[in-house]
Amino acid sequence: MELYTPVLVLAALAALFAVGSVAMSTMVGPRRYNRAKMDSYECGIEPTPQALSGRFPVKYYITAMLFIVFDIEIIFLYPWAMQLDSMAWFGLVEMILFIATVFVAYAYVWRRGGLDWD
Repeated sequence: MELYTPVLVLAALAALFAVGSVAMSTMVGPRRYNRAKMDSYECGIEPTPQALSGRFPVKYYITAMLFIVFDIEIIFLYPWAMQLDSMAWFGLVEMILFIATVFVAYAYVWRRGGLDWD
C-alpha cells in the first residue's frame, strides 16, 4: 500500500485544487449577467436559427475525431517509449504499423478538407 501513497496524495491534492478553484471562482468572481453571457457560444460566430435547431457543421465533428485520434496516439506512444529497450525489434515494428494506421487517418482527414478553416 505504501507504493500507492504518493499517487493517492497527488489525487487528493488535484481534487482539492479542482474543488477549491470552482468554489473560489463562485465566491470571488463577478455576478453581472447579461444577454451576451447567457447566449450560446459558437466559437465567435453569431448564433443563427439553423445552429439553434441542433445542426452543426461537420467540421466540428471532424476536428473532434482528429483530436481523439492524435490523443490516443500520444497515450500509446509514451509507454512504448519507456519500454523501447525491452521490446526491441518487435516493439519498433508494432509502433511503425500503429503510426502508419494513424497517418492513414490523418491523410484521409487532410484529403477530405477537415484541416481547411475557410
